[in-house]
Amino acid sequence: MTAPYHLTRRNLAGLDLFRGLSAAALDEVLAKTRCRLLGRDCRVFNQGDGRIRAHALLEGSVRISQSGSDGGQIVVRFIAAGEMFGTMALFTDRRYPADAETLTEVVEVSWSEPDLLKVMTRYPQIAINALKIVGRRIQEAQYRVRELSTQPVDRRVAHTLLRLAKQAGRRAQDGVTIPFPLRRKDIADICGTTLYSVSRVLTAWERQGFLVSQDQRLTITKLSAIERIADDEHT
Repeated sequence: MTAPYHLTRRNLAGLDLFRGLSAAALDEVLAKTRCRLLGRDCRVFNQGDGRIRAHALLEGSVRISQSGSDGGQIVVRFIAAGEMFGTMALFTDRRYPADAETLTEVVEVSWSEPDLLKVMTRYPQIAINALKIVGRRIQEAQYRVRELSTQPVDRRVAHTLLRLAKQAGRRAQDGVTIPFPLRRKDIADICGTTLYSVSRVLTAWERQGFLVSQDQRLTITKLSAIERIADDEHT
């Protein structure tokens, strides 16, 4: 991505973190904002880095993954346009808990810890918005833990696809498309199951016409069918 990007007050107003701010407040935040245009497969930050910033996406998609002491890596979340990421490190041990890598070309904005805390102090609405964002993330994590403990693989895969469709899905002629590369391993990581199990489920659904996968882009063609699977306690 090489074209210049003109960052405006309107760009920031579309982020949940800055909802409800006045034009003057947005201008103050804008003055402290760093904007970067990154290509696909670029590392935004690394797990364990200590030079932290709060990040948000204006365009594109990012994959968040964690590595264990044995070198194994799992995907824990995808970030879509309009969402914050990397922010939890500001309020914990001041080290990024995961890697962030671009899946597409992205427009990424960020703020240093002193600058973000300064505008939070000056405009408490930002802090309130941040609490709401964190609350939603915790709620989602609770849902995922419950699914891992109580639901079979089919339902967990269905819930994962529905969350991704709600988060980033784009309406297409043949359904709802998840607009970034989505490996079956990524879905397996998020669902807490094996690649084999996810491949079995997705292949069956493709045969039934519930979804289409092409070049790692997945389109849900029968959203109601996936919703029924997610809600069916007997699957």
